[in-house]
Amino acid sequence: MSHASTPRPLRSRAGSALTGRIRVPGDKSVSHRSLMFGALAVGRTTVTGLLEGEDVLNTAGAMRAAGARILKDENGTYHIDGVGLGSLLEPEDVIDFGNAGTGVRLTMGIFGTHPIAATFVGDASLSRRPMGRVLDPLRQMGTQVVARAGDRLPLSIRGADMPLPVTYRVPMPSAQVKSAVLLAGLNTPGETVVIEPIATRDHTEKMLAGFGADISVTIDEQGARIIRLKGRPELKAQAIDVPGDPSSAAFPIVAALITPGSDVTVENVLLNEHRTGLITTLIEMGGDITIENERMAGGERVGDIRVRASKLKGVTVPANRAPSMIDEYPVLAVAAAFAEGDTFMPGLEELRVKESDRLAAVARGLEVNGIPCKEGEAELTVTGGASGIGGGIVTTHLDHRIAMSFLVLGLASDKAVTVDDGAVIATSFPTFTSLFAGLGAEISELEDARA
Repeated sequence: MSHASTPRPLRSRAGSALTGRIRVPGDKSVSHRSLMFGALAVGRTTVTGLLEGEDVLNTAGAMRAAGARILKDENGTYHIDGVGLGSLLEPEDVIDFGNAGTGVRLTMGIFGTHPIAATFVGDASLSRRPMGRVLDPLRQMGTQVVARAGDRLPLSIRGADMPLPVTYRVPMPSAQVKSAVLLAGLNTPGETVVIEPIATRDHTEKMLAGFGADISVTIDEQGARIIRLKGRPELKAQAIDVPGDPSSAAFPIVAALITPGSDVTVENVLLNEHRTGLITTLIEMGGDITIENERMAGGERVGDIRVRASKLKGVTVPANRAPSMIDEYPVLAVAAAFAEGDTFMPGLEELRVKESDRLAAVARGLEVNGIPCKEGEAELTVTGGASGIGGGIVTTHLDHRIAMSFLVLGLASDKAVTVDDGAVIATSFPTFTSLFAGLGAEISELEDARA
């Protein structure tokens, strides 16, 4: 959401069971990378199923600013005429990424080893998020940076004229940091190596290989992933069909589990092994979830996820599962509110630096709706089964996942739940309210959150 947008309060309340078959928007991670790799490739890349949320469209704008030609045809297919690796143009104006953390961090990696200058800005939420974790390895490769205190937006970079390959050990699990370094390595002579002690989503590695990059992944004796990329390949245009985003599918999945009598199937969802932590956890909690029509598409596993309302129980979520479901903890906390007993979620350091301090935002949202929880520095415990829950107004802090998670809460609560701003949902799931309405959910727009 642009920082100039008008807040749009939304309210959800319990109603009938949720039923039907739906498709959620295309995967955000794959959508971002499709645009970026298409811009760096030689020839025309076609993309069907692209997520048309604000975050991804801001990435498209950045690639256009660097010289790529990106057009959408009457069938909704995107056509990207790439400029070729090493041939990016210098943007004529600042690049506004809105709320797109993935977009801005990965673009910094791409631009950081091209001899061009660029200035990045974002909305109030993105401007609070730290960029140093990406900028530190880029500086080692020769990128010059002028930034605010704490390496926050707005900031300017000048890409290295003669970039240097690095061997970089990622200090904390982050697919964005890993990907930024690999993308910087594309236009760097020699071999760039990224060492990942804890595996994160691997879309960058898979898609780079698909575009023709010379990339390999091995596992060392400590279990760390060693990713080696040889610089300056010729990337070849591809045809990409973007599967449904599992992070978006999380909302109807949890809504169906906690709303009595529900039976919902979410079709064509990405089932990458580094993205299915929430499904694993919900099944451990007793969720009636089955995978149907499982198949391979574009090198990724996809399938239809059928969910029926279930009686859930509290669990302890292993900390090492966090990288595979980091965006899904807010809606998992909602599921935990309807589970018997305590659900303990450790290993959540990364939630402190998302679109909001997402850990604190979740805890405050639960509290204002009468749900017992305990927030630690990097963990959250939710006690389910409280009576009379709901009735609160949740502060979203410009965070789309907070907004959607608490609207899901309202669909099964004793009292309606209000979020102070639903406009932020457009960053990742622009069809959220209409899709839920089609399942039978009661979500309404308000003039005033306190009405």
